[in-house]
Amino acid sequence: MKESIASTLKSNDTEEWLDTVWTRPIGYQWARLFDHFDIHPNTVTILSMIIGAASAFFFVHGSYATEGTQGLIYNVIAVLLLAWANFYDSADGQLARMTGKKTQLGRILDGAAGDIWFLFIYHALFFRMIAHHSREFEWMGIEDTTTATVIFAIIFYLVSWFSGLVCHARQCGLSDYYRQIHLFFVKGKAGSELDNSKQQQALYDSTPWKGNILQKLFLRSYVNYTSNQEKQTPQFQRLMAGIKTRYGAMEKIPQDFKDEFRNHSLPIMKWANILTFNTRAIALYIFCLIDLPWAYILFEIVVMTSLYFYMRHTHENFCRRLKEKYSL
Repeated sequence: MKESIASTLKSNDTEEWLDTVWTRPIGYQWARLFDHFDIHPNTVTILSMIIGAASAFFFVHGSYATEGTQGLIYNVIAVLLLAWANFYDSADGQLARMTGKKTQLGRILDGAAGDIWFLFIYHALFFRMIAHHSREFEWMGIEDTTTATVIFAIIFYLVSWFSGLVCHARQCGLSDYYRQIHLFFVKGKAGSELDNSKQQQALYDSTPWKGNILQKLFLRSYVNYTSNQEKQTPQFQRLMAGIKTRYGAMEKIPQDFKDEFRNHSLPIMKWANILTFNTRAIALYIFCLIDLPWAYILFEIVVMTSLYFYMRHTHENFCRRLKEKYSL
């Protein structure tokens, strides 16, 4: 990778291979273009939200059963739009590091971008499945197709809701948290975006509603986001409390402790990367292109959730061992 591109990355430890050879180089070219026109990184993030959400319109019409061969065209457009949104999601962070235009709002928006995309996409898959199976009920000879469709809709919506708001959200939130933790021990506070809910709550409380309605809403969401991350990592929270009591400032933590933490944390980065965008998107593309959107929901609930529990168990275990070893 070119040095100019590498300088816009957070850390080689936390970068996924596909990102380094595909997403980041393309995102870097977009970042250069945005920098030329003096476009703020937050604007790029908002554009990525719009483009990613727009892909849902084409995913919803991608069923071959209801749209015929045009469904393939809709699916291809949906894939291209979501990939485009992901390039912008990469470009915003690279642009922020290139220009030094890093803001708290940018951090919040960046974390919310993927959730916005998939909020619309999960609803798209829901409506696509309803249209698809309404036709199947007729082929199966079910006379009361309306009742069958309603029952199926309720069940599938609940499953989709669980997949998106419970499984997907927790997987991505914890993966992002583990990456920021890793960067904190490798590069220090300045090289990480490791936030805690108490700080974010204090920022929320000190921000007036007048003239800051949108920022207040985003801050409220971010307080919940960071709080959920902390609730999922009790052993890490105990380790950090022990570190704070023993060493105080980050600069006083012994280098051998930082190195040992990195050695334990580094293998987990591959699981954190799998649980964010690329693997999830590839699975979505494949299942939609072969017209089995329900299989993506199953993949999310079974495969990705299993990886999530393994990642969390591994990270919590080594945090507990480090706390015991160093008597923190």
